[in-house]
Amino acid sequence: MTTPLTPDDSPAPTTPAQAHHGARAHSFNAAAAQYAANRPSYPPALFDALEELTGRPLDGARVVDVGAGTGLATARLRERGADVIAVEPGAGMAAEFRRTLPGVPVVRGNGNALPLAGHSADLLTYAQAWHWTDPALAVPEALRVLRPGGALALWWNTDAHDVPWIADAARRVDRHFAHLNLSAERRDFDARFADPTGTLDFVHREVRWSRRVPLDTHLANLGSHSVFLTDTEERAAAFFAEERRHLLSVFPDGAVEETYDVHLLLATTPTD
Repeated sequence: MTTPLTPDDSPAPTTPAQAHHGARAHSFNAAAAQYAANRPSYPPALFDALEELTGRPLDGARVVDVGAGTGLATARLRERGADVIAVEPGAGMAAEFRRTLPGVPVVRGNGNALPLAGHSADLLTYAQAWHWTDPALAVPEALRVLRPGGALALWWNTDAHDVPWIADAARRVDRHFAHLNLSAERRDFDARFADPTGTLDFVHREVRWSRRVPLDTHLANLGSHSVFLTDTEERAAAFFAEERRHLLSVFPDGAVEETYDVHLLLATTPTD
């Protein structure tokens, strides 16, 4: 293993768009506890799909969870018996990870330059994290770190927009951030955008699941997304006050049924 990288090792953004993207990427560090307490986890069927598509159990597999954040995916991988090392660029997120999962090693670094030896992992996972990488750098790094026959797995919890109340809520968010092309960002789970070079041959799986949470948890989950973390306090507060009113008309008992589609992209490396 090489010396772990820190965010300061990355070149500074050079355009306003890059600066905004960088601010969003680092915004989670100040809200790590909020993220850990309110973000959804992942369903067992996702990890069943990982085992099916890789053709091997997670139990005993050497897994690197990149962009591990507060450890939501890492914890599920560990429950399946995987030997996990976490890689996380942010100090705040890494601190929350260590508090939540003190027995799991976590190193500072990112997918563009993994602080790991070559051919050292059976599986690389990116849960909600691949879109913060540069695929032109992250794909070769994944191929360097994976063992022959290993796999790269990318996944995203996405809102199920065929559910009417979720579609309505998404339109309200889009209007609030009309200066951002949020609809374009929702295509990240398309293989063409995950790897524009076409180097990897991804298989796509979709898993639907849901959870029922208090309205406050739902709003705190929404507020832990980077677009809100980088919004002004006044604009965000106004949005959430109005959103609370909308949602209470749909869920008068204050319990929100969140429905998600997990999009999984998985590619395996050659065996020789």
